[in-house]
Amino acid sequence: MSERARGLPRTLAAAIALVVLASCAGRLKPLSGERAPATLPSTELPDVHRQVVFRWELDDADLSSRGEGAARLAPPDSARLDFFLGGGLGSGAAVLVGDDLRLPSQSEDLARRLVPPPPLLWGALGRVAVPAMPDTVASVDADTLRADIGKPVAWRLTFVRDTLRRVERVENGRVVEWLDRFADGRVRYRNQSSRRQLDLIITRSFDVSAFDSAIWVLP
Repeated sequence: MSERARGLPRTLAAAIALVVLASCAGRLKPLSGERAPATLPSTELPDVHRQVVFRWELDDADLSSRGEGAARLAPPDSARLDFFLGGGLGSGAAVLVGDDLRLPSQSEDLARRLVPPPPLLWGALGRVAVPAMPDTVASVDADTLRADIGKPVAWRLTFVRDTLRRVERVENGRVVEWLDRFADGRVRYRNQSSRRQLDLIITRSFDVSAFDSAIWVLP
């Protein structure tokens, strides 16, 4: 930090920091293509229990780490995610039921750094779960459907054919956090204000029998 910045009152320095961070968020581009009916593809979880195994990498302002993890998905709207630090140095967990995100009581738990907000976490799992809002506007450009939700726009969803590929959260016309799902199984979450980025690399996905009810309870 410069000597000039050190001399600023804390409140003023914080305000300047917020302005700088806001300017880093990219403006939402206008919808391209032709207007289309605001009917989105179905993204509900299949009617089977499923386990997804992945590697993860986290990079934020004061921490870079990596490890492995697993997601257990139960229809219609429940998921548990477990994260393990490389080298067996720690672990974390999160349970998502609808829009209710449950984390362990320990404030230092790894999951508190790793887990995005519920709509974006569901997006990582391929399910649309953004808050219900009026005034959805959609457009089609070749095989890509984009939908802006809310007025002013609060969310943008992007589908390629019937598959969810991108979820963006918008404030004041700027994309403040987003999630991309790539065709090769990679998922990337980015929070612009905190400069936090989480990458998931899915390595396996398979159907399983019903889960023990104990997995939905966290300490």
